Amino acid sequence: MRKLEKFKAGAINPLWHLYRTVSRIKVAKNFIIIELGRFCPSTRWKHVLYRKGLGMKLGENVSLAYKAMPDLMHPERIHIGKNSIIGYNTVILTHEYLVDEYRLGNVYIGHDTMVGANVTILPGVSIGNHAVIGAGSVVSKDVPDHSAAYGNPLIIRSMDND
Repeated sequence: MRKLEKFKAGAINPLWHLYRTVSRIKVAKNFIIIELGRFCPSTRWKHVLYRKGLGMKLGENVSLAYKAMPDLMHPERIHIGKNSIIGYNTVILTHEYLVDEYRLGNVYIGHDTMVGANVTILPGVSIGNHAVIGAGSVVSKDVPDHSAAYGNPLIIRSMDND
């Protein structure tokens, strides 16, 4: 089960009134920083941009591949443990807008975890330590430590030797 904060909308879908939930200035600033980071060849520069500019919590030696996309509205809700890899074109979401409500949720990615290319991580999920997420997966639920997860719907297998 994803851990989400839910906010009811009025008669009109909440995306129509997006800037009542997040400021235009924050979105514009985040857009510029994220686009710079997506194309930045240096992992060190990405750390500076994402930590200081966006408020993301990144452990040491985290690598975000080319075109990885952190959430545009609430990137400060993303936590990635040390020595983890986020693959090419992966999207990490911390918000979702529905017809009658919008939802926010933190995303936690453990240490020594690998997230493959083209993965979508939904808001409110936790991915454990030493986990592997297969390319193209949609992470819609928590993934425990020492697990491999792949596909849509997500299939989770333990990697323990027991």
